[in-house]
Amino acid sequence: AGLDLSPILHVPPLAAGAARHQVRGQDHGLDRALDQTLIAEAAPALERGERVELAHDIRNVNRTVGTMLGSMVTRRYGADGLPPGTIDITFRGSGGQSFGAFLPPGVTLRVIGDTNDYTGKGLSGGVVAVRPDERAPFVAEQNVIAGNVIAYGATGGELYLRGVVGERFCVRNSGATAVAEGVGDHALEYMTGGAAVILGPTGRNLAAGMSGGYAYVLDLDTSLVNGELVDVEPLSDEDAARVQAIVEAHVAYTDSAVGRALLADWPAAVHRFSAIVPRDFRRALEATRRAAAAGEDVDAAVMAAARS
Repeated sequence: AGLDLSPILHVPPLAAGAARHQVRGQDHGLDRALDQTLIAEAAPALERGERVELAHDIRNVNRTVGTMLGSMVTRRYGADGLPPGTIDITFRGSGGQSFGAFLPPGVTLRVIGDTNDYTGKGLSGGVVAVRPDERAPFVAEQNVIAGNVIAYGATGGELYLRGVVGERFCVRNSGATAVAEGVGDHALEYMTGGAAVILGPTGRNLAAGMSGGYAYVLDLDTSLVNGELVDVEPLSDEDAARVQAIVEAHVAYTDSAVGRALLADWPAAVHRFSAIVPRDFRRALEATRRAAAAGEDVDAAVMAAARS
């Protein structure tokens, strides 16, 4: 009874010829999107599961490239998608925002050039790899290759970036494997799963709110880590094997100079990595191992660990 709702309910006067509701449709340009071409050219894969390799130029006006193509894969083959690499597309140029967003299994997108913000957003099983043009005169690991908020909310798949990326790398990642050669502030924020490997310097507030997943950083500056939920530890043998496999894949997809140098003397290089370990995640893993070894209910053991 004491609220004055008149500012909310007020009906402002209309200008001549204006309307209070939608009177014309919007043209989002989907009929002209690059994905329409990709879908047509990938027909053998979409219709018969045959392997397709394509090549295209790309500009930063081409946004969410691969998303419509990925939706066709999911509609026809479900969440399992296609076998790895069934659709393999190489682009040259600059990928626009949300390149490879929600990409499902079976689709590999490569960019020789760079990409913008939200690359790999919601990645759900596909592979995205970005590397500089072979003719680029700069040192890849000292320059930006992709924008901010890379792999936001990713649930699966792989992302390999030969170069530095912006802020909020792998925020809310819950299942993808992602590699970058340097990141800005707030990387790994709210990460709950998956694996992230950072082969270069980081910004501040690293791993804020991180509650799960695996994260490994080369030559880590521990003063930049937000330690509220995580600890920094040396790599275990299991960690070392996981990081080596990820770095090998990174080199295979991007020909990373950093990765090649590390692998050339891996016994020495592995000691330069630190693991960022969420405490609750570690307790859950330990409870899982103990329960499995004892033949006990794993779910019950994890729940008990969560309450402790």
